Amino acid sequence: MPTAGARASNPDWTDPECPVARTLDLVGDRWSLLVVRDAMDGARSFTEFQRRTGIARNILSDRLRKLTAHGLLVQRTAPSGRRQEYVLTDAGRDLFPVVLTLRQWGERHAFAPGESRSTLVDRHGTPVPELVPSGADGTPVDAGTTEVRKAR
Repeated sequence: MPTAGARASNPDWTDPECPVARTLDLVGDRWSLLVVRDAMDGARSFTEFQRRTGIARNILSDRLRKLTAHGLLVQRTAPSGRRQEYVLTDAGRDLFPVVLTLRQWGERHAFAPGESRSTLVDRHGTPVPELVPSGADGTPVDAGTTEVRKAR
């Protein structure tokens, strides 16, 4: 896994001081987050990722390599001992709120009323409640109540 210093010195950052831009440089393409999504849902093998996403094999190879190189996935020998599998690292699992927020945005804005869609449920089968960002005092925050302070 690359060190934080190695990642920080990357000359290809879109906007070196912006956490959003750096994150998008790592996982902002269509396929990377779908691979992370499927890993969160239990996919482990190349074949499983390919089947679930429909992604071309060469693109999937590239995304798995990139996600592994940046420390979001780790490759290990499967319990059967016959092949390699991909498993989320702590950094990969930390993308759960991102995937959840994208899912919830999609539920509100990417489906027609009554249109069929999947549902994310907890281990008891209860739908996961909407994620609402909140400030230190517990009040909801949004783009109208926050601001970015640039690095100096």
